[in-house]
Amino acid sequence: MTQTAAGMLISGPNHSRPDDDYGIDRVPRPIASRAREMPDGYYTERHQHRRAQLLFASKGTLVATTDQGIWVVPSQRALWIPVFEDHAVLARGQVSLRSLYFRPGLVPHMPSACTVVTVTPLLRELILACVALPTKYDEDGTDGRLVQVLLDQIQTLPATPLHLPMPSDARLLPIAEALSAHPANPRSLDDWAGQVGASARTLTRLFIAETGMTFRDWRQQVRLLEALTRLGDGQPVTSVALDLGYESQSAFISMFKRALGKTPGKYFADAPKGLTT
Repeated sequence: MTQTAAGMLISGPNHSRPDDDYGIDRVPRPIASRAREMPDGYYTERHQHRRAQLLFASKGTLVATTDQGIWVVPSQRALWIPVFEDHAVLARGQVSLRSLYFRPGLVPHMPSACTVVTVTPLLRELILACVALPTKYDEDGTDGRLVQVLLDQIQTLPATPLHLPMPSDARLLPIAEALSAHPANPRSLDDWAGQVGASARTLTRLFIAETGMTFRDWRQQVRLLEALTRLGDGQPVTSVALDLGYESQSAFISMFKRALGKTPGKYFADAPKGLTT
């Protein structure tokens, strides 16, 4: 996946190059943590960790990219990142980042690939409590028991479909770039065929082969993920729906509920006033 293929979902004016000499890998405990406030648009370049990471924002929305695609992580969700998974992270809105890092093998039942998981109210409090622990917390005391409860909880979390697989075929890249930059773009594969030098039938086959999704489903996923970042910023449902190419608010809400099982208002249970649909 190229940087430009990620379009508007993964770009930002402020950059940092992470340095794993922060000491995370040298913490003499099974779990290490990091807390950070990130302004809107703050972009952390591609990097990896020797420990698995649970990337969580108690406030704001995170967008992560890997070679496999894009993940959108609103509040109440977290991204599980396996060891040595190369990834970049973008803050959408003001983000309160709270990350936990797990010694390899500590949580064997977690996925072997990046996965967005639902954070329950209990797990949210456990994450915040573990981030507040001293670096050398008492493994045999109350702190250690708290960590064990967290380990038990994270291995039972349901996954949520907030992943956009990105194609690599040269004929699909212009389409992916255009749609990720402008999700409301209504062009069909017939419209794209002449521009990219392949028939609509070939493009249909390539989308399924490279992303596991039909073109229609892939475009809907682009719109869904962009909607999540905007709704997470507190934008009204109506303006988000119209900006992303839906004819009405009700059509957008129907799509959202089919994809995620809840209306936008219910999905963002702690959203700012105004997101009540």
